[in-house]
Amino acid sequence: MLKIGVLGTGHLGKIHLQQLKASEAYELVGCYDPDQKALSLAQQEFEITAFSSAKALMEAVEVVSIVTPTLSHYEMAAQAIKLGKHVFIEKPLAQTDQEAQQLIALAKEHQVYAQVGHVERYNPAFEAVQESITNPMFIETHRLAEFNPRGTDVSVVLDLMIHDIDIILSVVKAPIQNISASGVAVISDTPDIANARIAFENGCVANLTASRISLKKMRKSRFFQKDAYIAVDFLGKKVEVVKMKEAPLEKDDFAIILENAEGQKKQIYFENPDIAPTNAIRKELEDFAASITYQKPTRVGLEAGANALAIAHRVIEAMTHSKSV
Repeated sequence: MLKIGVLGTGHLGKIHLQQLKASEAYELVGCYDPDQKALSLAQQEFEITAFSSAKALMEAVEVVSIVTPTLSHYEMAAQAIKLGKHVFIEKPLAQTDQEAQQLIALAKEHQVYAQVGHVERYNPAFEAVQESITNPMFIETHRLAEFNPRGTDVSVVLDLMIHDIDIILSVVKAPIQNISASGVAVISDTPDIANARIAFENGCVANLTASRISLKKMRKSRFFQKDAYIAVDFLGKKVEVVKMKEAPLEKDDFAIILENAEGQKKQIYFENPDIAPTNAIRKELEDFAASITYQKPTRVGLEAGANALAIAHRVIEAMTHSKSV
């Protein structure tokens, strides 16, 4: 078991503490938060050590889970890496692209493992169809949330849309050609609703919408590719897979056959992949432990986190050129 400590005992920090406490991959040593009231409550709830400083916690463990505000991600991660500790960093990786690149360099220099908390990579619905998403040419995502002041210190792009940016970058293996975007600040000082269009050099186009002022929650993505339509409901943990293949010579009475203007016939069929009832946060943390233990690459390494952050910043930059901001 790897000894781990958690920096940050807010809403998400408590979820980390809960999952780590129940995990057999880690020994949860303790936590630290500059907010003494929050720290004391976490200490009592999880019956763990409350450390007097971030450095004291780092020195007592092998792995540090950083669940602090984005503003302090770089400082905390850099300090832990320099002490030779493996780091799990919640998204977004850092506040700036320069900070992200510096963390990549530090991790290589000190030969430690690091992973970024893009949790949707471990969503069981996405995992169930990931291998079927082979060459998407049009992608549409909607990530809508009800208003919560907790995330309004950053743009909705960094708060919500970055999840879908990371997913898209993981399935589209082509350079980005162009990004256009628009956003509106309704309640906050930064955009609360945004739309982005990302065009790739291979012809794929992704249309992303994110909002934190919606009346209902939604986290859905749709992938269109040759002979296939794949829909992922990240919130409901459901998938819809519709595929086409050459129609058989002998038609089944229940087969759905489409014929185009050229006379080509295709049979439509549906797939129902099994979706494992897993906890995505627990799984990403335990997968990180396996990477450290067995010395294998992390699924969402610092490079992936830096790429998602860089594209998110390009979306925000594109919004500044839009009249709707």
